[in-house]
Amino acid sequence: MQRRSFLKKAGLGAVAGSAAVAAPVFAQDAPTLNWRMASSFPRSLDALYGTGEIFCKYVNEATGGKFTIRHFPGGEIVPALQVLDAVQNNTVECGHTVSYYYYGKDPALCFDACVPFGLNTRQTNAWMFDGDGMRLTRDMFKAYNIINFPMGNTGTQMGGWYRNEIKTLDDLKGLKMRTAGFAGEVLSRLGVVPQQLAGGDVYPALERGTLDAVEFVGPYDDEKLGFNKVAGYYYYPGWWEGGPQVSLYLHDAAWASLPKTYQTIVEAASRVAHGAMTSRYDALNSQALRRLIASGTKLRPFPREVMDASYDAAQTVYKEFCDKNPQFKTVYDNYMAFRDEVVPWFRVAEGSFDQYLGVRLSARNRS
Repeated sequence: MQRRSFLKKAGLGAVAGSAAVAAPVFAQDAPTLNWRMASSFPRSLDALYGTGEIFCKYVNEATGGKFTIRHFPGGEIVPALQVLDAVQNNTVECGHTVSYYYYGKDPALCFDACVPFGLNTRQTNAWMFDGDGMRLTRDMFKAYNIINFPMGNTGTQMGGWYRNEIKTLDDLKGLKMRTAGFAGEVLSRLGVVPQQLAGGDVYPALERGTLDAVEFVGPYDDEKLGFNKVAGYYYYPGWWEGGPQVSLYLHDAAWASLPKTYQTIVEAASRVAHGAMTSRYDALNSQALRRLIASGTKLRPFPREVMDASYDAAQTVYKEFCDKNPQFKTVYDNYMAFRDEVVPWFRVAEGSFDQYLGVRLSARNRS
């Protein structure tokens, strides 16, 4: 009995001893790193900016404080719309931004975020993680010395705030609207005058009348930015942003310098943050929309005439880009083939379920 007791205690002691030794061994081998991450978003937009905070916290805690990434809001160390450039030039090791901000460099970059009448959030995830999305976007970003990871998706966005009601296509002609990248290209074919502004600059421009309309994200962020105070009409859907993905960009040399354990942690942390953004918006947008409507916001769907003209204009723009940009065509063909494959399935299951439930809930609320 004494021998068995001694062996049992000795075994427990060995386990405890090995655990005590294992922790500092990892700590001794792991390098201490201090990185900077530039964001395109202001602190006030807690769902967007906060996703970067989740990522940095996860990395720090998973490495026992050995790998620290300081997170800077848009404009603090890098202009909000120049985050890609800062990562490319290794001014910062990493950045949190949206690829369609860099549409002027190459429209193909927008596939890392969203394109008009493209994939929704879940479909984008499927294309990126289980289709060819990661391979194709990684190939694109090689030219910019960047390794990309999906890190957030807002869900389908709204079509924006308008000072005046949009009843026909003629109401879009000459409209000065804050919108980004590909959406602006398509809307310009309908007579809209697109303006690209960082999030923090949008409200003052709308208030001063420099803008007639603005699209940003959705009810939660739009309410925080106060757009409802200066524009009364709120339109849906944002057909140019069916599943807008936000991304983490790392300089390829900085990424290559990380030990494998740190690379694994970065990838895992980006996945955690990626899902957190979508769930946060899903939880908060419905509450914000109710508040906006209660405060007098006029919620409107885009007229079918506008939707059809927008779809047709998008097809024209796609053809133009495919004809002159081989890289765009390569990604476009793959992306749209994936879309055409998955949309019928979503219509059968998700679409029919959501439509039925929506009708029943509307009927119940009217009774």
